[in-house]
Amino acid sequence: MEKTAAKAYQPSRWQELKKDLIRNKSLYIMLIPVVAYYFIFHYIPMYGLQIAFKDFTPAKGIWGSPWVGLEKFKEFFVYDSFYVWRIIRNTILINVYDLIFGFPAPIIFALLLNEIKNSIYKRTLQTVSYMPHFISTVVIVGMIMDFFSRDGLINQILKSLGILSEPISFMTEPGWFRPLYVGSGIWQNLGWGSIVYLAAISNIDPQLYEAALIDGAGRFRQALYVTIPGILPTIVIMFLLRVGHMMNVGFEKVFLMYNPLTYETADVISTYVYRKGLLEMDYSYGAAVGLFNSVINFLLVIFSNKIAKKLTETSLW
Repeated sequence: MEKTAAKAYQPSRWQELKKDLIRNKSLYIMLIPVVAYYFIFHYIPMYGLQIAFKDFTPAKGIWGSPWVGLEKFKEFFVYDSFYVWRIIRNTILINVYDLIFGFPAPIIFALLLNEIKNSIYKRTLQTVSYMPHFISTVVIVGMIMDFFSRDGLINQILKSLGILSEPISFMTEPGWFRPLYVGSGIWQNLGWGSIVYLAAISNIDPQLYEAALIDGAGRFRQALYVTIPGILPTIVIMFLLRVGHMMNVGFEKVFLMYNPLTYETADVISTYVYRKGLLEMDYSYGAAVGLFNSVINFLLVIFSNKIAKKLTETSLW
């Protein structure tokens, strides 16, 4: 009877939650600032999304502005169609290039660092590779402009080697914007991005390497058949998080690097929204474009998560 009564009694979810709160009180206290940040700066502003469906004017406010339905979306896709497909194309292409070249770079770097046995050299190399991440975007763009100007270091080196007869104006040539943007991003985030992969590598069981060594596997095959499969779940999660930003390109860097001569390849959704929404003060239009951008990113995360779950059994949820 006692066993039956014990089985019959099951604590409610509220009781379980209360016990967990008491047991992990310190952890929940540490979580409060994070929850507060997302609630204040990410959830409360969603109230303002309704201006995407209104003809918003600051004088009338959000509630006083008249509803216009999907008029701002129609203006974006129909009336401004020439600019729409250009900025969408540029946004997607920059992200695709970054995904192809930038996403694997920290993984390869982490694999190479893992093969270095000299601890002093390894730590020095890690420290040097982390440093660019802490340089501000303004300074990074300033360095790019100095190095790649017509009389900059790159042109001087290429001319001294006889590769160029006339200097190239890298910063005003539309074809050079994407390589410069993606390449500088790889250089800046290579070391910092490798931290998570180095942490994943450190959790791989050393006995797996010993077994592979007994089977005659060299260092390359150990990396191929032990290290990479060991960090594959981490790679998948990071890839899914990266896909969630496929329609986003860092506004600050593009804004500082581009100019009217490079709009053809440099103008992206965020810079277009800035010009239309803030400079021209069409706030509803900017909100509509931003909402469209967020919805596409959300759908990309869901779609890529389902594919990853089927192929690798690793997913965000």
